[in-house]
Amino acid sequence: MFVFRSPSSPKAAAFATLVLSSVLLAACSRPEPAPDPVRAVRTMVVQADTVGGERDFAAEVRARTESRLAFQVPGRLVRRMVDVGQTVKAGQPLAQIDPQDLRLAQSAAQAAVAAAEVNATQAAADLRRFRDLQAQGFISAAELQRRETTAQAAEAQLAQARAQAAVQGNQAGYGTLLAPAAGVVTATDAEPGTVLAAGQGVLRLAHAGPRDAVFSVPEDEVDGVRRLQGRTGALRVRGWGRDTDWPATVREVAAAADPATRTFLVKADLGAAPADLGQTATVALPLPPRDGLIRLPLSAVRELGGRTVVWQLDPQAMTVAAREIQVAGADGNLALVGGGLAPGAEVVTAGVHVLTDGQKVTRFVQAAAK
Repeated sequence: MFVFRSPSSPKAAAFATLVLSSVLLAACSRPEPAPDPVRAVRTMVVQADTVGGERDFAAEVRARTESRLAFQVPGRLVRRMVDVGQTVKAGQPLAQIDPQDLRLAQSAAQAAVAAAEVNATQAAADLRRFRDLQAQGFISAAELQRRETTAQAAEAQLAQARAQAAVQGNQAGYGTLLAPAAGVVTATDAEPGTVLAAGQGVLRLAHAGPRDAVFSVPEDEVDGVRRLQGRTGALRVRGWGRDTDWPATVREVAAAADPATRTFLVKADLGAAPADLGQTATVALPLPPRDGLIRLPLSAVRELGGRTVVWQLDPQAMTVAAREIQVAGADGNLALVGGGLAPGAEVVTAGVHVLTDGQKVTRFVQAAAK
């Protein structure tokens, strides 16, 4: 706590009064805030234009048909005869599971057939004897009918055993995985020693034949792509490192968007183009011409309070004001503005992140080279 005590002399009293007044004046006065700096900005005068051209998408060359191959029976994988990238022929062995259990099941089925044949033969012989006995009156018609039913059941059991043996014979053949068509192995999903369930993937085979350029388009472009579907050569595809373009035809457009990327998968037929599997390519999608759009550098556009705005210059007052715009798309490093700006407006293109509404600015002037 500050305690003021009366000085003992007039000079000391005057000095104390002067110090106290200075302290009180310093506490009551506040410094004036510094004015906002006048910033130099780059600007451009915007004009409406007709925008067309094309839009590029990254694509991958894939086989028209790609199969995920698996064994039809369970078992332990003992051999895989092919690796990724290897070309195979139709019917070529690709992998094999342990055949011992399959062979034992086939032997058991064959033994069941033999037992059913013996049973059917005995039932048929008994039926012939009982028919003779019934003709001589030694047995009743009901007893003969029971013997006929027994013989029929034995024949049915024999047919069942033979069918089961055929199934087991087929399954014994399923122990070797064969290539359904000529093509290229694109992936391996199992290694020797793995115990596989029936239908579990082992290899992926890209069938030889037609190739597709596969790419994804955003939701605002999918309708335009669907309008091109079936039109021969509507797209242009250029492979990575190639100097020539390949004509392509939109063959398939996904009916629903991918749940993760919210884009639609498109497949374009490359015809007889010499494209390699897995090759990276660029697809050029033609865009319909649109009138009245304004091109702006992306550096002129910013987000402010949840709105997309640009800073418009008032050339009389040399101040800037935020103008909300509607972006209709992009063209390379340019934003396509569909609304919010009038032709002839002067817009700031550099320095937009340090400006405030109503701020004084000056046009940037490039210094002359010495």
